[in-house]
Order: sequence, then C-alpha cells, then structure tokens
Amino acid sequence: MKTDVLKTLFGFDKGKMKLSTEIAAGLTTFFAMSYILAVNPSILSSTGMDKNALFTATALSAAFSTLLVAFIARMPLGLAPGMGLNAFFAFTVCGAMGYDWKFALTAVFIEGVIFILLALSGFWKILVDAIPVSMRKAITVGIGLFITFLGLKSGGVVMDDPATFITLGDITHGAGLLSVIGIVITGILLILGVPGALLIGIILTSLIGIPMNLTVFNGVAGLPPSVEPVFLKFDLSPSKVFSVDMFVVVATFLFVDLFDTIGTLLGVCSKAHFQDENGNVPGMNRAFLTGALGATLGAALGTSTVATCVESSAGVAQGGRSGLTSLTIAACFGLALFLSPVFLAIPASAICPSLVVVGLMMMSSVAEIDLTDYSEAVPAFLCITLMPFTYSISNGILIGLLSYVVLNFFTGKFKKITPVMYVLAVLIILKYLFV
Repeated sequence: MKTDVLKTLFGFDKGKMKLSTEIAAGLTTFFAMSYILAVNPSILSSTGMDKNALFTATALSAAFSTLLVAFIARMPLGLAPGMGLNAFFAFTVCGAMGYDWKFALTAVFIEGVIFILLALSGFWKILVDAIPVSMRKAITVGIGLFITFLGLKSGGVVMDDPATFITLGDITHGAGLLSVIGIVITGILLILGVPGALLIGIILTSLIGIPMNLTVFNGVAGLPPSVEPVFLKFDLSPSKVFSVDMFVVVATFLFVDLFDTIGTLLGVCSKAHFQDENGNVPGMNRAFLTGALGATLGAALGTSTVATCVESSAGVAQGGRSGLTSLTIAACFGLALFLSPVFLAIPASAICPSLVVVGLMMMSSVAEIDLTDYSEAVPAFLCITLMPFTYSISNGILIGLLSYVVLNFFTGKFKKITPVMYVLAVLIILKYLFV
C-alpha cells in the first residue's frame, strides 16, 4: 500500500526505482544547485533589496517550487531563481533602465501569470517554434558570457579603466587574489568530478577568506531572516504597469524563461530517457506549469524568476527518476533556511568562481550554432557579444532578433522569418526609436 501511495503521489515505481537512489539523487542535485542561496542574494541586493530577506525568499521559492514539481510533474527536477534572469533583473532593469526593484519584481509577477496561461493553453509550443534555433542557442551563450563578466567584476579580477574601458584587476592581493584561488579550487573539483563542486568551491574559498579578512562569519545557524522587506512589494501604478518599458521587460523575462525551461527540460528528460517512441516527453505540460507557478510564487516572495535548474541533470545522472528526488531537494532547501548566517557571510570573491563556471556551462550551446551560415551566424554573434559589451541582456536579445529578420529579409530568405518574428521586429524598432 505504501508503495502505491508513493507511485500515485510522486511517480515512484518500486519495480524500476530504489528509494535510496531517489534520495541520493535529490541530495546530489541540491548540492549542485545550492550555490544559488549565496549567489542570488548577492546579485539582487545590488538593487537595494534587503540581502537577508532575499536569502529567505530564495530558499522558500526554491523549496515550494520544487515541492510543486514533486507532486504535480512527478519528475526529478529542482527549481530555484534562475541565473541570467537575476542578472537581467539587477543590472538591466534596475541598472541600465534605471527602474527600482519593485518595478522589476512586478514584471516578474506578470511574466509568471502569462507563463501560467501559456502552459495551460499549450500556446508555449507555438511561440517557441516561431523563434530560430540559432537564436535560442545564442541567448544561452550570451547570458553565460554576461554572467562570467559579472563574476569577474564583482570578484575584483577585472575592473574599469578610463583608457581601455576594462582591464585586469589586482589579482595578487585582496579580493582579486581570493577570486583567483577560488577559480583554481573550483576548477580542480570539477576536473576530478566531485559532486557539488560549485558549493564546495564556495565553502573552501570562503574559509580561505577568513584570514584575509574578507569573510566574516556571525554564526552558523539561526532563525530565517524575515521575508517581509521584499514580500509582495509590487509597483502596480498604471503608469508603470502599462508602459512600453514594462512590456519589453516582461517580454524579455518571458522569452528567456521559456527557452531556458524548454532547453533544461528537454536536456534533463533526454538524460533520464523519458521520451516516448516519437521523441515526446509525457508530462511536459505539467513540468511547464510547475515552472510557471514557481515564477509567480517567487515574485510574490520577493525574488527574480524561478526556473528549472540545469543542475537537475546531476541528480538524474545519479539515478533520480521520480518526484521523490524533487521532494528531497525541497526538503534540503527548507533545512537551509536555518543556515542563513553561513550563506550570508560568503564574500563576492567566493561567488566569482561559481559564476565563471556557470558561464562556461552555458557556453556549450555555441557548438550547436552553424557558424558557416552567415544568415544564422551574424545575428547569433551580435546577440552573444552585445550582452556583455553593452552590459545588457535585453540589448543582446532584441538586436539579435532584429538583425535576424533584417538580414534574412534583404537576402530573400523570407521562409525563415515567421509572422511572430515580423511582429517582434516592429516592436523592437519602436522600442529603440521611442523608449
């Protein structure tokens, strides 16, 4: 009877799966993605948001969203605030565009509601099919470069220069030296195949930072900080909600979230051999729905877009196949709530290596872009390079999409341009002309 309940609730099949394997897989995925507990508050607090509250919001959103996956999708997936999306939130919406974090949080919430509608209607597949594959890959690569640049900058490895715009920082002392040490440590752990390499790298780098006076611990365990400073802090004024900028920001969040979720789900499901004989993944709509619900819930709690984490593949590689893996991940994030003093004491130099490595992992998609076809390669390259060079994820995406339409239109490749792409091109032109 117990096994039947587990199968009904979590998709656990006693004949094909082991309870111990599912739990071990959940622990593996948690350790692989738990660096987000330190990274997300670090990035979003640059907008003026309360860092302590952000830790709680990050842990709660990851725990609750992953719990939804366990019961609704019954797949071995972990959800948490997505890398890249949090950078767009902090450095484009609140930085380059000049809006406060409440505006950005409102955009995330609206995006989550739209995502729910797309998931329920199945329209997400039509939208995704309309965007060229090369552009989907380019967005992932560009965000990876942008995240890497953020990590190196915050860690003191690179710095601004009035003559060359950017130059090498001081890597022989202080924060820059600690960042380099962390990159070496994390690289060694990855090469050796150590599970949870990113989290272990953060911990070891933070410990090395203690005698360097860069890491200051104020305890190990304690009650979770209040989420009140960021909870439901939306800016619902009509002038903001119905502005062109809000449309652009929501569309960008939705676009990146959609393709990030699709890419991660297809990759993880492929690794778990979930596809049927036609290449379809049963339950994909449920997985999409949980991602959409997670994004909306995360915004309400006060954090950037929650998304399916690519680190879920670590647990799948360990044999995770059911919602019990997700249940374990959710439980671990719940326990992490009481370790906030540890995560909040981690310096930027200890976060730098994980951002560099995440950027590296996102770079792999460049191999799937046909660089010999210039009608695909030029727009993709513009998308990739403009993200770090303009310090804006949205600029890379928008100009990349616009260049794709323009170049293919004027070279007679009309069949490659979907109606949706034409609409997007017009909106992008209007955005740069009047915003």
